Amino acid sequence: MADNIPLVDLKAQFRSIEADVNAAIAAVLARGDFILGKDVDGFEKEFAAFSGASHSVGCANGTDALQLAMMALDIGPGDEVIVPAMTFIATALGVSLAGATPVLVDVEAETGLLDPAKAEAAITPKTKAILPVHLFGQMANLKALKAICDKHKLYLVEDAAQAHGASRDGLKAGTVGSIGCFSFYPGKNLGAYGDAGGLLTNDPALAQKLFLLRHLGSSKKYHHEIIGPNSRLDTIQAAILRVKLPHLAGWNDARRKHAKRYDAALADIKGVRLTKSDPGSVYHLYVIRVEERDRVLKALNEAGIGAGIHYPFALHELEAYASLGHKPGAFPMAEDWAHHCISLPIYAELPDDAASRAAAVLRQVI
Repeated sequence: MADNIPLVDLKAQFRSIEADVNAAIAAVLARGDFILGKDVDGFEKEFAAFSGASHSVGCANGTDALQLAMMALDIGPGDEVIVPAMTFIATALGVSLAGATPVLVDVEAETGLLDPAKAEAAITPKTKAILPVHLFGQMANLKALKAICDKHKLYLVEDAAQAHGASRDGLKAGTVGSIGCFSFYPGKNLGAYGDAGGLLTNDPALAQKLFLLRHLGSSKKYHHEIIGPNSRLDTIQAAILRVKLPHLAGWNDARRKHAKRYDAALADIKGVRLTKSDPGSVYHLYVIRVEERDRVLKALNEAGIGAGIHYPFALHELEAYASLGHKPGAFPMAEDWAHHCISLPIYAELPDDAASRAAAVLRQVI
């Protein structure tokens, strides 16, 4: 019987870098600089260089990164921020936690990414920013969205939580908007061994404000210049991320190779809708759409293929955002993605036969 294939295999990745990770953690323990220690500054500089940004600011997690971005741009009560209706709830929560209102907009049929034309149509006098999500590891159409933001004098903030190292049209994820927001949740392409997040910006004034905000509004102990949360990147997590970062480009290339295998294996299966992808995608997830999703998912799981769902609900379908007042059918493309999507296993160390095994199950059950 063939081995089970998990949705993501963090243990396989750890085995390949175990000695370096253990040494990095041991060095932090020996120094005792657990809060804003040496590796935090080191990782921030290295991640900025890798991403092509001038400044990087570490924080506690990706949700905090989004909230900090809103706070740094003085977006709060009475303001609106346009977000895609198909995304993880953290995108909208970052807006809500800053006191602003997320305005939901439908997504593109073939990609699940924020639809620029619909985003522009949703702009009101209260709109302060557009917050596209680089969903599944693929960048949104930032050329179009940046032009819209410039035209209407709005901020562009990127939710790049799934797009470490992604590119599109010569642009790099997290570097186009005023601020780019990242999560280093363990399962991400670049993941810590616990919660962690970060922000990129090319604006030195914004960078300085973000450094203050993430550390209780303080640049010097007991001197607090502005009101800010406690959202620091732990030194141990930064040390782990520093070990992983030099491997990221190679890991992303491996994901692309696996995605091509899936594309080839699934292309002729009637009833399987593939996600249209740009060559610069880093394939954080490999997502297909099918009818009778739950039945198909069950068959995959029973065959030892650890498929999952990202995400089972569009934002307006969640109780947390019932107050926005949207009815079923309000965002038909987002609902189509949420009700039909399946994520197939993808990670750098994925077995080469994963695509053919998934295809065999799908041919049988669809």
